[in-house]
Amino acid sequence: MQLTSRGLGSLIRQICLLLPALILLAACSVVPSAPPAASTEGASVAEYTLGTGDRIRLTVFNEPTLSGEFEIDASGMISIPLIGNVKASGETPRALEQAITAKLSSGYMRDPRVNVEVLKYRPFYIIGEVSKPGEYPYRNGMNLMSAVAVAGGFTYRANDQTVYIRRAGQSQEYSYPATTTTMVFPGDIVRVSERLF
Repeated sequence: MQLTSRGLGSLIRQICLLLPALILLAACSVVPSAPPAASTEGASVAEYTLGTGDRIRLTVFNEPTLSGEFEIDASGMISIPLIGNVKASGETPRALEQAITAKLSSGYMRDPRVNVEVLKYRPFYIIGEVSKPGEYPYRNGMNLMSAVAVAGGFTYRANDQTVYIRRAGQSQEYSYPATTTTMVFPGDIVRVSERLF
């Protein structure tokens, strides 16, 4: 098969037309998709990890002066009367109960009964192609579609099939399907990208 100058020009034009599409396809594969279990399982209250900005209610039974509402500060601590600062960030509510019980048991009280419950979760953030991007209060059991609804819905340019989420404490965002099975957690940053066409 022999290429004429016309045929060669046609081949070069076709390659030039395909090259941008190949570059776009390669760019789309940069963000890793999430592990399947991460998008479909909700975290129970017992598994929830506390973080800066969470507000908790601490109840020490029969000790109203030690009980109260506490907000986890920027250093990840809460300050409790009698025992001082206790690390709360990175702990589950049950682990925090155990840590406070251990501190109260070491010379302050005999057999303390402690309960920790989350009153207010830290916010989540949604950016990109939604009507009102910003910071929003988290509600227990929130999924992606309810988070998008809180932010005013998708814009007409939004990719409403896939979103990107950076979970609290992670340095990388992962792609997730834009469905009700994708859960949003406190501290998450949800990015809704623009669709290509």
